[in-house]
Amino acid sequence: MAWLLVVVAGILETGFAVCLKLSHGFTRLWPTVAFCSFALGSFGLLTLSLKKLDVGPAYAVWTGIGAAGTAIYGMAFLGDLVSTLKLVSISFVIVGVIGLQLSGSAH
Repeated sequence: MAWLLVVVAGILETGFAVCLKLSHGFTRLWPTVAFCSFALGSFGLLTLSLKKLDVGPAYAVWTGIGAAGTAIYGMAFLGDLVSTLKLVSISFVIVGVIGLQLSGSAH
């Protein structure tokens, strides 16, 4: 259950990163409100998961999901540059997230 919280928190991290861009420096109301909601949910779920998980693997999985998700979203919907190197690098992040999740021990 704790790893599920980390995965959902990572997905919410993607949401807050995208909304941070869309807020244009917190000058647009609804993306700013969404950013705050996603950030609160993401940090809250990560905090709950750390009651059962080691901080290193949990934090790395959380940031990896957020980074990969944000990069993929940016390429798919925000016009970010798509390159072979970027796609290979995202694949490495995903493989690393899986490896860390498998190696992470619960308390």
